[in-house]
Amino acid sequence: MESLPEGLHSLARLRSDGLPPGTLFVLSAHGGMRALPDSDFTLRFGRDDTDRAHVCVGRGDDAVSREHGFFRHDGRRWRLHNVGRLPIALPGGQLLLSGHDEPMPSAYTPLFIRTDVGREHLLEVRVTRREAPPAPSVPASHETRAPRVFALDERDRLMLVVLGQRYLRHEIDPQPLTWSEAVRELSAARPAQRWTDRILQHRVREVRLQLSARGVWGLVESEVPPPLGNALNHNLIMALLSSATIVPPDLRLLRRPGSA
Repeated sequence: MESLPEGLHSLARLRSDGLPPGTLFVLSAHGGMRALPDSDFTLRFGRDDTDRAHVCVGRGDDAVSREHGFFRHDGRRWRLHNVGRLPIALPGGQLLLSGHDEPMPSAYTPLFIRTDVGREHLLEVRVTRREAPPAPSVPASHETRAPRVFALDERDRLMLVVLGQRYLRHEIDPQPLTWSEAVRELSAARPAQRWTDRILQHRVREVRLQLSARGVWGLVESEVPPPLGNALNHNLIMALLSSATIVPPDLRLLRRPGSA
């Protein structure tokens, strides 16, 4: 077991070259840990900063249990155990209730602990998988190609995180927020900034055109058959997610001024 480097923003962008399959990474806003599958180690998380929790999540929020859960390898895979008072939200809207456990896939998985006052705490999990051998026609490479991350300024990042928050929470069949819903949330998160439906639509269209010019398909009307509906914004959010341009930790941008 070892601590993850400080300043690591998200496991969605993590490179795990050379690590054995089944290596577990766990990261919160307060730091993270890594454990090997054969280490016979139980990795615990909760609001405590003591030995009771190796990864602190929900620091200062007494709705989160001091030890809220743990990961333990059963000889085949890592399993998530909930021992806290609140359920843990898994991708797709599934809730892991207290006293229950769930196997973790060999993939990136965001977990959320949500309180009854609307706060949520993110715990990112990643389990490395066995890399498939390259196709014979493709030269083998020892380097993992990093995803193409698109540059966003602070205002546009907030705007797109608000618009695509249902995707970042891995809800079932997510859709972009409507313009009016997004404007309300943006005005609450940044009351000093001016937001209107027209401003939001213009900025989102500008971002779509910028990415379209860089070869991203499905962001302009001529590339999507009618009826358009939410298709253009859906395709934009999917492009940002698949390139790890926006990641679940960016949901912290939605916190209102003065909230913890």
